[in-house]
Amino acid sequence: MNVKTRFAPSPTGFLHVGGARTALYSWLFARHNKGEFVLRIEDTDLERSTPEAIEAILDGMNWLDLQWDEGPYYQTKRFDRYKELVQQLLDEGKAYKCYCSVERLEAMREAQMASGEKPRYDGKCRGDHSEHSADEPFVIRFKNPQEGSVVFDDKVRGRIEIANKELDDLIIQRSDGSPTYNFCVVVDDWDMGITHVVRGEDHINNTPRQINILKALGAPVPEYAHVSMILGDDGKKLSKRHGAVSVMQYRDDGYLPQALLNYLVRLGWSHGDQEVFSLDEMVELFTLEAINKAASAFNTEKLNWLNNHYIRHLPPEVVAEYLAWHMADQNIDTTQGPSLAALVAVMGERVNTLKEMAVQSRYYFEDFASFDEAAAKKHLRPVAQVPLERVKAKLAALADWTPEAIHTAIQATADELEVGMGKVGMPLRVAITGAGQSPSLDVTAHLIGKERCLARLDQAVDFIVKRAAEA
Repeated sequence: MNVKTRFAPSPTGFLHVGGARTALYSWLFARHNKGEFVLRIEDTDLERSTPEAIEAILDGMNWLDLQWDEGPYYQTKRFDRYKELVQQLLDEGKAYKCYCSVERLEAMREAQMASGEKPRYDGKCRGDHSEHSADEPFVIRFKNPQEGSVVFDDKVRGRIEIANKELDDLIIQRSDGSPTYNFCVVVDDWDMGITHVVRGEDHINNTPRQINILKALGAPVPEYAHVSMILGDDGKKLSKRHGAVSVMQYRDDGYLPQALLNYLVRLGWSHGDQEVFSLDEMVELFTLEAINKAASAFNTEKLNWLNNHYIRHLPPEVVAEYLAWHMADQNIDTTQGPSLAALVAVMGERVNTLKEMAVQSRYYFEDFASFDEAAAKKHLRPVAQVPLERVKAKLAALADWTPEAIHTAIQATADELEVGMGKVGMPLRVAITGAGQSPSLDVTAHLIGKERCLARLDQAVDFIVKRAAEA
């Protein structure tokens, strides 16, 4: 069998992490089986679907690099096909027109709930052959079987059986002529040759209804895999209160797509004790049967650890491509300064996100008018003036501006003054970075550049002189 999966989001909002995980699982299963992956936009909710949401979904999929083989298909462009098959079911006696008013349906629902019954349509119009005027509004309902059960073997949850008497005759076409979600999904899965449907557990109740419609149409029934929801670290359903939920918000917060994909695949799937997976390894190892039935809890600390791992272990040139977006987002002009790949190599050990890296790297590219107050108070004191002047002279005399030569100059200054390296290094660090923390000083100075370092040393000495005069 040629495996074909699909990801079918509704464009009523951003692509959230739960949807991204579903897309990833569908994509991996298709790739593992050398099959095809379809992207379908289920935009039949005309009131809530927006072009902005569609763009956000496509942006998220592209950022994650979950490329589709077919699509994106749009349900709103397939209405003629849905109407054709609704009419077919009507003609075959497998669907019927329902003229029940909203008021009647609401009263029936309230009465059922008051008596402890499950709210469901009572089938009043199922066998009603009364005459109705041409302008009387109606919906079309699917004539669900009343006997037997729907049985399917869920690839995650095992055998599931639902009695048909538990299912009512669901509406497949609204009074305005538009088709409903459950019917469109069935037709799309059939027409597009979907063999495996991977989706959230919230769709389990839809599955028996959809299977009955597929059988009524004479269509093959795909295999289903329903994955559990993602919880926050407090055990409640993941939502905005837990932090970022949108995939693109993770991009904005400085996460690499490789790290987010690795994290998402482990939210419900495992292969032994392995935590870090390349995309090729995911494709090779992924199976639906290895998905856990239990809900998974989102852990931001673990995501941060993974993101730091990828920042450090991906080729710096690859990380630099993503860092460039954050530098621009922070309005940092990177045309005058070190290469971003060189910056990644130096800063990777110190940050968990690319946003942190961008924020902490401004001094490599831009001069500053003031020093960090606490760092200056501690390290830019009168006692630091001579060490700074001496080290500046040695740095100015360097013919080769290399980390090794810079380190030698700093060490020679400390030796001459008979002080520890810190007595020279810390004032120098504050002088050239504006703050009290940075990567290795020799590498930092090398990346900042000779002219900038010398100018900033002059600025620091002036600061010390002025401070002494004011004292």
